[in-house]
Amino acid sequence: MSQQLINHSPDLKRLRDEGYEIELCGGYLLIHHVPYLNNKKEINFGTLICVLTLSNNTTTGKPHDHIIYFKGEIPCDNEGNTISAIYHSSPVAKELSKGVAIDHLFSNKPVAGYPDYYEKVKRYADLTSAPAKYLNDSLTEKTFRAIAAKDDESVFYYIDTNSSRANIDRINSKFNGQKIAIVGLGGTGAYILDLVSKTPVLEIHPFDGDVFQQHNAFRSPGAASLEDVDKNTKKADYFAAIYSKMHKGISPHSYYVTDDNLCELDNMSYVFICVDKNSVRKRIADYLVKKGITFIDVGLGVNVVDDKINGAIRVTTGTPTKNDHLHNRIFSGDNENNDYTTNIQIADLNLLNAGLAVIKWKKISDFYADLEREHHCSYSISVSKIFNEDAAA
Repeated sequence: MSQQLINHSPDLKRLRDEGYEIELCGGYLLIHHVPYLNNKKEINFGTLICVLTLSNNTTTGKPHDHIIYFKGEIPCDNEGNTISAIYHSSPVAKELSKGVAIDHLFSNKPVAGYPDYYEKVKRYADLTSAPAKYLNDSLTEKTFRAIAAKDDESVFYYIDTNSSRANIDRINSKFNGQKIAIVGLGGTGAYILDLVSKTPVLEIHPFDGDVFQQHNAFRSPGAASLEDVDKNTKKADYFAAIYSKMHKGISPHSYYVTDDNLCELDNMSYVFICVDKNSVRKRIADYLVKKGITFIDVGLGVNVVDDKINGAIRVTTGTPTKNDHLHNRIFSGDNENNDYTTNIQIADLNLLNAGLAVIKWKKISDFYADLEREHHCSYSISVSKIFNEDAAA
C-alpha cells in the first residue's frame, strides 16, 4: 500500500525520485536524514514528520495544514540560536503513533499554504538544513537511500487518516488486538458493528441467525437496495459483506448463540449483547460472568402512549470486577408489554443505544475518560435525561 501511494502521488514520487528518504507509517509521512545544527553547533540528522491527507487510497490530497513535526534536537543557526523561522514548540506528548515519535513542532506558513507535500517537505528541509550545509557543503538530505517497505499490519484496507489527522493514533492503538463479539444484528447491533468496524480491533465476530428483511432496512445503518432485501441474506453475512470492505477482521456467524455454541465467546475480549429476548440475554450474560469476560448489554423499552412513543434506552455493563448489580438489571422473563417487539421503526433510538454502548466500551478500554464508572446507564425519552447508576467502587 505504501509503495502504491508513492507511485500514484506525484508529490511523494517526486520526493522519492529526488532522493529524499521518505517513509509512510500509517497516516504519517516521515522524511529521514535531514541535517541540522544543535545549540552546540554540532551537525546532527533528524526526521521531519507530517500528517497525510489523502484524496483516495492511492493519491495524496493537499496538506490540510502548514505545520510539521521533528524528531531530534531543536535546529539552530550558525550562532547556536534556535531557528525562529520554523520552531514553534515542544509538545509534551512525544508519540503520535506506534513507531512515530516526535520532539518538536515546526510552523512556517506561506501566504497561500502548501499546494502539495513536495513543496511542504522541501521548504522545511531547506530551512532546517541550511546552517549545517553552510558549515559543510557536502551534507544533504537527498541520499537516495531506499527505505525498506514494512509489512502492512493494519486491520484496515486503507490508511486511517482520520486518526492521524486528529493526532489520536496513539490513543486509538488501545484497541489493537481486541476481539469483539456482537450477538444480534437488529437495529442496535448493526449500528454497533458500524462503529466498531471503524476502530483497529483485531477481530469482529457478528452473530445472528436471522435473515435481513425489508423491515430491517429501516432501522439499520446505510441504505439497502431493493435487490439487497430480495436476496434474503442472513444478517451476519449481509453486514459482514458491507463492513469487510473496510475492516479485514470481520468473521460472520450466521446462526444464533445457543447453549451448544456459547463456548465460541470464550476467546473474546468484549461482547456486545444485542438480543430482544430476556431469556437469551440472561443465559449469555450468566455465561460471560462465569468466564470472566466483560460484556455490554443493550436494550430498548418503548410503548405507545397518547399516540406518542415513550420509553427508555438501557446500557448495562458487566465486568469480572463489577457484576453484583446484574441481578437487578438483567432478567430471565420475556416482557410482552414492549411495543419494540412489534418492529416499530425507530432507527434513531437504535443508533443512540449503540452509541452509548460503544462509548462505554471505549471508556473501559481507556480511550475515553470515565469519572462516573457507571455500569448501568439509561436514557429517558420523555425527559431527555441520562441516568448513571451502579458505579464501580
